[in-house]
Amino acid sequence: MIKPPNRMNFEPRVVSPKFLKALFALIGAAAQLSIFAVDKLPNLVVFISDDMGRAESSVYGSNEVETPTMDMLASKGMTFDEAYVASPSCCPNRFSLLTGLMPARHGAHPNHSQVKPGTEFLFPILQEMGYTVASFGKVAHGRRDFPGADMNSPRPTDMSENVTEWFAETEIEGPVCLLVGDRRPHVSWTKESIYDPNAITLPSYLVDTLETRKHWARYMTDITGMDEEMGRIHRIAEEQFGGNFLFLFTSDHGGQWPRGKWNLYDTGTRIPLIVSWSGIVASGERTDAMVSWVDIVPTLIDIAGARSPKGIDGKSFLKVLAGRTSEHRDRIFTTHTGDGSMNIFPIRSVRMGKYKYIHNLRPDAYFTNHSDRLRKDGAGAFWDSWDERAKLDPMAEAIIRGYYTREEFELFDLEADPMENDNLARNPEYRDVTNGLREELAIWSKSQGDELKPHRDPYLTSEPLPDLRK
Repeated sequence: MIKPPNRMNFEPRVVSPKFLKALFALIGAAAQLSIFAVDKLPNLVVFISDDMGRAESSVYGSNEVETPTMDMLASKGMTFDEAYVASPSCCPNRFSLLTGLMPARHGAHPNHSQVKPGTEFLFPILQEMGYTVASFGKVAHGRRDFPGADMNSPRPTDMSENVTEWFAETEIEGPVCLLVGDRRPHVSWTKESIYDPNAITLPSYLVDTLETRKHWARYMTDITGMDEEMGRIHRIAEEQFGGNFLFLFTSDHGGQWPRGKWNLYDTGTRIPLIVSWSGIVASGERTDAMVSWVDIVPTLIDIAGARSPKGIDGKSFLKVLAGRTSEHRDRIFTTHTGDGSMNIFPIRSVRMGKYKYIHNLRPDAYFTNHSDRLRKDGAGAFWDSWDERAKLDPMAEAIIRGYYTREEFELFDLEADPMENDNLARNPEYRDVTNGLREELAIWSKSQGDELKPHRDPYLTSEPLPDLRK
């Protein structure tokens, strides 16, 4: 049982941000006292987007997608440029958020699966510290209940209305941890677009057809809609908590596009992460500190003055937020196993310094998923136009071939090649780098108890790809 910090009897007074930072420097992260105020824990607000690519926002370089709430948060807080998911798939990654464990350890490695019996969740620790934990929309995969939530409203839309009603109808004592998960821009994307398909710029890894443009414009529209809802949640937090709250925004992985969701390229695993916290996090800061989704809740627990369980994979990055260090991790591991019958392609990767190493465990199999198999309107319907274009266009044919088939080993210099197009694993000059990262990944995988196997038999490239719609 975790005991709350001792309360000190004194008359409350206004404490300056400079004093708080000095106090934090003196007591350290292990002092088990709130760094925001000695007798008042900060409220915590976490807003999660679903299937949003990092690059599709003005904060991370887009000149086309309008995300004013993200802009506001970035101006008031810290933007992380090297934030990664544990897995680019909803179920395993969201369980990693809730447990602080990587997928092989919590057990829900394939999408739409469950954790191992006896797996411990982290939010009960915040409850022990006196927090009321409230979840709205999609936080756990499938909008499920999860240990540590005092209430869970699974409705996937209009979360701000539900949050407003909850505050109006609920008596709350003590601090609040408010979790809000917007389903956007998960497929199916909205039918009505606010962006002109003919005026947008497509990523180079997509085949440029009118259908692709229409779907990308719808995807962008959902991102802007999500950003608007986040703005409403932020205003509610200001009304309810005044200045005493931390606000964290992130996404669970990249969008459902080739090289995005279900891939270990940065377009699938490197995600937006912005944290604002008045008086503690400096305004307008950017950091290159490498962090993982398993670190998010341990950071919240650290802020509450408690300790996370020993032996979990996550670790607090509170010192980064407080400006006491510019570093957190020296390597990032990400994993993907598969998703039901649509996606059976296990992949593992490690990022160290400027290099990313990817091991495609079954290069003899097709990489395929819901997008290219189901081809629904508002999701993968653009694929039909790709197939037609590829009959006459060698570049389109090469993009499709590169999507379905992968070399076993891939190595990328992310500084020189941020889009991960030039596989250096083929180059003898990089043999030592490749072998070193291969060993790092192998050692880590063994320590995780990872069997490095697909969750079911894959679709071999020696046979025609089956029609999975039957």
